[in-house]
Amino acid sequence: MPPVLPEVDEYQLHRLACPRCGKRTCGTLPPGVPTGAFGPRLRAVLSVLVGAYRLGKRPVQQLVFDLLGLSISLGMIARLERQGGAELEAPVEELRRHVRDAASAHIDETSWWQGPVKAWLWTAVTQWVTVFTIATSRGAEVAKEMLGTAASKVVISDRLKSYSWVKRRQFCWAHLDRDFQAMIDRANQGQVIGVALLKQSNTLFHLWHQVKQGTLSRRRFRKAIQPVRQAVRRLLRRGQKCGCRKTAGTCKELLAHEEWLWTFVDVVGVEPTNNVGEQAERHGVLWRKTSGGTDREQGSRFVERVLTVVHTCQQQGKNVLDYLVACIDAWRHNRAPPLLLAADS
Repeated sequence: MPPVLPEVDEYQLHRLACPRCGKRTCGTLPPGVPTGAFGPRLRAVLSVLVGAYRLGKRPVQQLVFDLLGLSISLGMIARLERQGGAELEAPVEELRRHVRDAASAHIDETSWWQGPVKAWLWTAVTQWVTVFTIATSRGAEVAKEMLGTAASKVVISDRLKSYSWVKRRQFCWAHLDRDFQAMIDRANQGQVIGVALLKQSNTLFHLWHQVKQGTLSRRRFRKAIQPVRQAVRRLLRRGQKCGCRKTAGTCKELLAHEEWLWTFVDVVGVEPTNNVGEQAERHGVLWRKTSGGTDREQGSRFVERVLTVVHTCQQQGKNVLDYLVACIDAWRHNRAPPLLLAADS
């Protein structure tokens, strides 16, 4: 690997004083010369180090010095992050509109801190786009803003009450497996229900994996899953009457929304789990664990927007560094930012 040397352009603006009146005048930059001390590629590298690799400001400062021989203050790194958040606003808003218009989406949320205030990092994932939002609420209004309110949209999620307004929904069976295991771990009257439900879930995933591998057609899958659906209904009804209050409550809730257990059977493109949403959320969880969150709202805007760009580029097989360079360069020259949507999305 050859040494990486930065290219430095220097512009000297002469400042002269009038010998008669003493007024001082200064030259101006030629047309086309952008303001700011750092070019788009260096700024994009800093954003990737933070947004894709979760490096803190001090490690970024040291890495830039060791690799490029550049000295950048911590305050300047923070300032460039705030500016980067503003530059990414327009392309990220386009992605938000895409998620609201999509036919289906995964959604998940995890805790966050914005200064001393408790917040949540929300994630919505479609086939081509992943969008992040940091909000101080875990309520339905945030979910509606991210997903839109179209009655035909299918939302894959856990059983959080913030999604109860959704008309078409798919409960995550990975979360349900944890609920079934909790029934077993209580070691009381609901244990036998948990064992039986977990067995039916295993059968469900066995069949679904065959569909994903192409060894089982959807028509045959719909026929094969019918005994599982009937067995789950019988077990939930039994569970309502068991002596364990928590197990009975879970069974009652699942029976009340039984259709949300099986949306994936009839709607092509819908998964039985929210693994996609949880995997995207994990990046934010690791960021929070190392950074503790963000200090203020401007920092939150940078985090949610750079995470959105990083994950969407990865989904579409695009180079995130190249995209950020193009986006920053467009901002510097007052051009529209490049699109970040797949051609067939």
